[in-house]
Amino acid sequence: MKNLSAFLLSVTLCGISLLSGQTATITGVILNESNQPLSNVNISSFSSGTYSDANGFYVLQIIAEQETTITFSHLGNKAIILENLILNTNETYEFNPVMKTDVVQVDGVTVTPSGDKNVEGVTDISPKDIRHIPGANAGVENVLKLLPGVSSNNELSTQYSVRGGNYDENLVYVNEIQIYRPFLIRSAQQEGLSFVNSDMVQGVKFSAGGFQAKYGDKLSSVLDITYKSPTTFGITSDISFLGASATVETISKDKAFTSVSGVRYRDNSLLVNSQQTNTNFNPKFADIQSYLTYRFSKKFQLAFLGNIALNDYQNEPLNRETSFGTLNRPRTLFIAYEGNENNRFNTELGALKASYFLNDNTTLKLVSSLYHTTEEEHSDVIAQYTLEGTDTGFGSPSAGIGTQFVRARNDLDALIFNLSHTGKYIKKEKALEWGAKYTHEDIRDQLRESEFIDSVGFSIRPTLPEFSNNQPNTAFEAPLVPYTGVSAKNFIKTNRFSGFLQYSEQLQWKEHDLYYNVGVRAHYWTVSGTAVAKASHLIFSPRVQLALKPAWDSDMLFRVSGGVYQQPPFYRELRDYTGMVHSEVKAQRSVHFVLGNEYSFRLWNRPFTLVGEAYYKKLDHVNPYTLNDVRIRYAAMNNTSAYVYGAEMRLNGAFVPGTESWVSLGVLKTEENIDDRGYIARPTDQRLKVGILFQDYVPTIPNLRMYLNLVYNTGVPGGSPSYADPYIFQNRLRDYKRADLGISHIFADADNTHDKNHWLHKFKELSVGVEIFNLFNNQNSITNTWVRDAESKQQFAVPNFMTSRILNLKLSMRF
Repeated sequence: MKNLSAFLLSVTLCGISLLSGQTATITGVILNESNQPLSNVNISSFSSGTYSDANGFYVLQIIAEQETTITFSHLGNKAIILENLILNTNETYEFNPVMKTDVVQVDGVTVTPSGDKNVEGVTDISPKDIRHIPGANAGVENVLKLLPGVSSNNELSTQYSVRGGNYDENLVYVNEIQIYRPFLIRSAQQEGLSFVNSDMVQGVKFSAGGFQAKYGDKLSSVLDITYKSPTTFGITSDISFLGASATVETISKDKAFTSVSGVRYRDNSLLVNSQQTNTNFNPKFADIQSYLTYRFSKKFQLAFLGNIALNDYQNEPLNRETSFGTLNRPRTLFIAYEGNENNRFNTELGALKASYFLNDNTTLKLVSSLYHTTEEEHSDVIAQYTLEGTDTGFGSPSAGIGTQFVRARNDLDALIFNLSHTGKYIKKEKALEWGAKYTHEDIRDQLRESEFIDSVGFSIRPTLPEFSNNQPNTAFEAPLVPYTGVSAKNFIKTNRFSGFLQYSEQLQWKEHDLYYNVGVRAHYWTVSGTAVAKASHLIFSPRVQLALKPAWDSDMLFRVSGGVYQQPPFYRELRDYTGMVHSEVKAQRSVHFVLGNEYSFRLWNRPFTLVGEAYYKKLDHVNPYTLNDVRIRYAAMNNTSAYVYGAEMRLNGAFVPGTESWVSLGVLKTEENIDDRGYIARPTDQRLKVGILFQDYVPTIPNLRMYLNLVYNTGVPGGSPSYADPYIFQNRLRDYKRADLGISHIFADADNTHDKNHWLHKFKELSVGVEIFNLFNNQNSITNTWVRDAESKQQFAVPNFMTSRILNLKLSMRF
């Protein structure tokens, strides 16, 4: 092990040398004075060149991270010269020039060392980083968790919390189509695949708060994904011990039709078998996605997004042995299981998006989507346990014996229909955007679950007043009931009407650049159902953003944003602990204040960016909840107020030439006041977060590359029993520490091409790598199992440890 650690350390700390040939892309459509596509325009830079096609479309690769001059020339038109262009590695920059006969050039168009300054406060993430950064659940969410305001203490989950929010408070869009998650998943190992297929991704934008009115009604964040519009034919394939995937990109000869389709299969057995519970585990997670576009004309195009996901989780636990406690009082839990879990989560999504370019200034879009999920959670598990320990006071062993029987028969069928229109009018530096949306939700839910606990032949009743035991003074005649039990059947329909209007402008104030955006959202919804009183609600949410780029020598930008962010309740937020639906539940409301700064500079003659933000959120009408693993259970009441405040910093840049790495740091505090009982920590009170993404390569073997991510999160409240009063139990989980390492050898890519006689010539990309998950074998836990010692009448929190160190091999190909 020492040799392995020494090797990994030497790879991590290897010397720095220049990795030549890193590229970026500039693309767009070239028009003439009549706003018609201009073909056969010569686009050239010092290192490469290309021509525009019949539709005026062009793609040009240039050398990244150095100044480049690009010339657009065409017979009969004056040349356009794009000077001082600096792009990040793998960055895609869109430039749509209009060639005229009386204008000579556009001078001095400069992109800062880290790309255009983002006045909207949105973080851009490189798709290449997403595909290469290792993780137990590699993908977009895996990289998001390295950002300062994003937290997750569970490597098996793709869900995340942002700035004190929970998993239900994050918006996700793919090409402007809203994405939903399954409802009933309670443990991360049941999740399977994220909706987002990383091999299909072209762009990723993420906002951790203070986002614009156009993005919707959630309290915490927005993840805005753009899928590819292919420019060439390509096939990508990945194979590893965790599964396999394949993606096909096509484009027609006239470039009017493009498609990108992917199929994925995942098997979590390697990860789950590294936990302390021995099981017969048979998971089957698979999905297929397609994103198709057809350009009928330069004014109209139609796109389709389709997805079918099949998640079949079958688990037969066998036994478990967990040691815990302290050196003075060590304890060991032995569990023998009978029974199994059979869970299915099958989802389908189909969406159409029509885009009509009315003129050079106006774009109109119509989006329709249908989401359907059928979910089954069926389990019968009997756990017979023995709790053994040493009583150091007397030197004699003590033991507790008990049995737990958990049964679930939960079935859910949900259908969600969306129809929305958005429009955008741009003239010079001004933009007006608007939108309207109708949503219909039809939820059919049957909830039946119970838990019986037996301790040395005595069935334990719930901790409720009617089950108080005052023997022998009073006879105990309470009925034999489950320790916890829920039985409910709900048929709920919700109709929603929402809309937004926002205006933005970029202007000169004295010598400074000033940008502002003001907008408002409105949301009206009605809830009805069987044996549920019909209720209607109406909310308004004003929002504003302001950015100032001073005319200083330093490349700096200041941002401030704020507004009202409200979250109308979804079905799960309407259902209380007993399964009853409360239609009168209001929207949770949060007032955001965000102050940010972005500073770009060059260090060691390489580009760097330092981004810092401070924020405060005041929440009311809060719907309190408990969080157990990834399962959220709401009180379905607006009886709580809360607050969140914190600060974040992220330094990213080329720590090693030709690569992008970053270090992020976040601190926050969030507390809630339930029924005026006083403020206590919320379940997402993540006080400190540190995330590091580091990329490197061996100087003498530049094709041998390393990808390392490290996460440290302080413990969150969650170590208490799920039925416990949070004002009595405020136990915290242990700190979360994890490092994932990936080492790949690149045989072929854009910088390593081979001649026709070489066997690697047919590969556009080929790499073989090894991944080590949980490099330092940290024992992280996401929940506790609570067991009762019959002798001492005490309950003990036994940590449920996450995955240990795992080795994975990976093969990636692109043709």
